[in-house]
Amino acid sequence: MMASGSRLRQIGWLVALAVCAGLFLALTFRVHAVNSEVLLAERQIIALKNETIMLETEFQTRASQRQLSEWNAVDFGYKAPRPDQYLANERQLASLGSPIGPDAPSPIRVARADVPVESDGPGDMRSPLTGQPVELTVASAEVEAGVVFAEAFGDLLAEASPVRPAQARTMLSAEVAE
Repeated sequence: MMASGSRLRQIGWLVALAVCAGLFLALTFRVHAVNSEVLLAERQIIALKNETIMLETEFQTRASQRQLSEWNAVDFGYKAPRPDQYLANERQLASLGSPIGPDAPSPIRVARADVPVESDGPGDMRSPLTGQPVELTVASAEVEAGVVFAEAFGDLLAEASPVRPAQARTMLSAEVAE
C-alpha cells in the first residue's frame, strides 16, 4: 500500500507540474499578445502624430496663400502657365531642341539693365524680375476705408487731446503780447 500511495503522490505532483507549465505557457502567450497590441498602438500614435504635423503644415500653407501670391507676383515674378505654353506631343518638344545650323552665328549675349521710370508715388511696386508694375491683392476699397478710418480716428484723437487747447491759448497770449 505504501508503494501505491507513493506512486499516486508522484503522479499528482506530475499533474500539478504539468498544469503549472500549461498555465505558465498560456500566461506567456497572453503577455506577448498584449505586447504586440501595445507596439501596434504606439506605431499608430506615431503615424497619427506625423499626419497631424503634415496637416498643420498644409493648413499654415493654405492660410498664407495671400502672402504666397504676393511673393510670387512681386519677388519672384511667377505667373500661371498660359494654354499656349503647353505642348501637344513629343514632336513639338523635339522641335524645340533643334540643333543650330553650321552657318548660324553664335548667339549674342548682352548684359543690360533697364533704367526704371520714376514712379509717381511711394506705393508703386515693381517686380524685380520683369520691372512691370505689380498689383497687390489688397482691394482698393479696403485701402480707402483704412484711410478714411485713420483720418477720422486722427481727428478724434486731436479733439480729445488736452495738449491742443493749451498750445492754442499760449499762441493767443503770445500774439496779444506783441
